[in-house]
Amino acid sequence: MKKYNVAVVGATGMVGRKILEVLTERNLPVENYYLFASSKSAGKTINFMGKDHTVIELCEKNILALDIDIALFSAGGDTSKQFAPIFAKHGALVIDNSNAWRREPSVPLVVPECNANDILWHNNIIANPNCSTIQAVVALKPLHEKFKIKRVIYSTYQAVSGAGVKGFDDLKNGINGEEPKKFPYPIFANCLPHIDVFLDNGYTREEDKMIFETKKILNDQNILVTATCVRVPVYYGHSESINIEFENACTLDQVKEVLRNAEGVVIADDVANNVYPMPLTAENKDEVFIGRIRRDDTVPYGVNLWVVADNIRKGAATNTVQIAQKAIELNAIKGKIN
Repeated sequence: MKKYNVAVVGATGMVGRKILEVLTERNLPVENYYLFASSKSAGKTINFMGKDHTVIELCEKNILALDIDIALFSAGGDTSKQFAPIFAKHGALVIDNSNAWRREPSVPLVVPECNANDILWHNNIIANPNCSTIQAVVALKPLHEKFKIKRVIYSTYQAVSGAGVKGFDDLKNGINGEEPKKFPYPIFANCLPHIDVFLDNGYTREEDKMIFETKKILNDQNILVTATCVRVPVYYGHSESINIEFENACTLDQVKEVLRNAEGVVIADDVANNVYPMPLTAENKDEVFIGRIRRDDTVPYGVNLWVVADNIRKGAATNTVQIAQKAIELNAIKGKIN
């Protein structure tokens, strides 16, 4: 079997380190790993796969000096815009966690459980969706295929780790009464209906991402989508209340059966015994957990779902590695593209 050279860009960050953790758990056919970060972190040593790796400064000279087949990016949008094309031009498949490429028509936006075949038409860049979108579409895709979704209403309850180390620290330090440095208000004992910047239409960019990305991944621009995204005082694990209206008739048993058989889904739905998904039970797991499955009787064919996943694993690191795995399986590592 062919073995590949894999770069992890942003290897010292929160998601980058989680990518390394996920890679240790999955048996990818890899010859060499190269760990890249900014000049500030260059020269540090990370023990990974039983070997000490020196962190390489992310610059064009160092990229071109190595033969890289796959580059897993988690270094922010500006960094991705600058360096992803360099990797891509020289034959590496870039799988990017930032918002830099998600809206590009020529760039696939992939959740392997939902649209793995979109990997086949990449031009050496594939975008990893927003964390809140990833877990949602894992639930929505099989339901859309079976009953055709007409409308989706998202209400999210998102962990502070989604805002990176600074967001995490705002909650940790806020417990001791320290003033926030990342968020505009304290997050401890509070909820902020404000994730990313506000747009002219009153939605936040996070909400706009969910609306756009849901339609792109499900390949259906006719689905009506709206969202309200809220930051809550939880360290890891996004929770989402998802209200769905279908075009076609369905029973609650049919909905549960579709979800029970869906890839990457775990049903936790036994309210008589207080069984339902929570951030604590999803933490450090790769699956999407679904519960509180019930009818919405205000429309002819409607249901409510409660959907929880670890935003740093499935919402970022694991999905990135899964895309790489699937690209290898599909023989979609193309090298230089003319």
